[in-house]
Amino acid sequence: MAHPEPPLHLGIDATNIRQGGGVTHLSQLLAAGDPQAAGIDRVTVWAGASTLASLPVRPWLALRRPAWADAGLPRRLLGQQFQLPGALARAGCDVLFSPGGTLPARARLPMVTMSQNLLPFEPREALRFGRFSPMRFKMRLLRLSQGRSFARADGVIFLTRYAQAVVQRQVRGGVRASALIPHGIEPRFLQAPRPQRDFAAFTAQSPLQLLYVSILMPYKHQAEVAQAASLLRAQGLPVRVRFIGADWGDGGAQLRRLFQVLDPAQEYLHWSGAEPFDALHRHYQAADACVFASSCENLPNILIEAMAAGLPIACSDRGPMPEVLGEAGVYFDPDQPRQIADALLQLARDAALRARLARAAWQAAQDYAWSRCARDTFGFVASVVRRRRAAAAQ
Repeated sequence: MAHPEPPLHLGIDATNIRQGGGVTHLSQLLAAGDPQAAGIDRVTVWAGASTLASLPVRPWLALRRPAWADAGLPRRLLGQQFQLPGALARAGCDVLFSPGGTLPARARLPMVTMSQNLLPFEPREALRFGRFSPMRFKMRLLRLSQGRSFARADGVIFLTRYAQAVVQRQVRGGVRASALIPHGIEPRFLQAPRPQRDFAAFTAQSPLQLLYVSILMPYKHQAEVAQAASLLRAQGLPVRVRFIGADWGDGGAQLRRLFQVLDPAQEYLHWSGAEPFDALHRHYQAADACVFASSCENLPNILIEAMAAGLPIACSDRGPMPEVLGEAGVYFDPDQPRQIADALLQLARDAALRARLARAAWQAAQDYAWSRCARDTFGFVASVVRRRRAAAAQ
């Protein structure tokens, strides 16, 4: 007679997750999840103060803030490698989940990690930061550390098939087991597509309102989008582009200088910096269309947000973008402003096309649910433990 599996205690290392999509993923995973359905009766998270403050209150969830989790990067790395394994053992954890992509070398329990950042594994994209830049050096170090972690892990979660293929080609010895589990989308972003205005309705007083949301990093191509808007204005198309995204390095200064050249009167190019994530859905609701010009993504959350908002989308043809958007958008080479302009003009001229693409994108976005992400994540973690125990019993 088979005995029931004992419930598991899951430890989560979030000490290297401090902002952005990583924090959103963890907080939504714990808010939407029912780990007990997968046989996990307790979850303990180790993280810094700001990350812990974003997590929900659940009866099965315990939060731990080691002193080193709020220290500088070298101290955090040392703490993760040399102090976290002891903390996991003292807490009685049965399995470790490290969504940040790096595993402690000394831990003896089953381990699952995630690939959330593809930039370390796409060297040509990292080169956009400069051949001798600190950022490029950092990406090389991350490729080495994450590559070792992916090879040692009992299981690795990937967000897209594209990312899975790119990373697995570069992991020496391969990956033992993997699962494809995309992120979800918050319901507040979901908005049924609106009626589309005819081309003649775009005027100087009521232009085509375009939105581009992304941090100002070189592979996001805000400059090329601005140049494309300038080309459209020269062709007589009334268009206005709003850029939303945090500054990075001297990206903001460079973008302002470009705006001064292309649009000295500040008529159609606007950058408002970072906006609160809790209010971001309102900016999608105010736009006529969205442009997404990134050339390096693991899973483009911003693209999914635009899809959920029921917007027609002009999109980069690089990376996983065609996998995510499918036939629900028009595509361009993000390095070519003329191609970006042509794609936007195609959308602007054809209201029926905009309506069809917006509907298709909105429907595709329904598949991205945090409840599904949480169910599949906890289920995969539990399956990894069962496989390892079965192998040890043989």
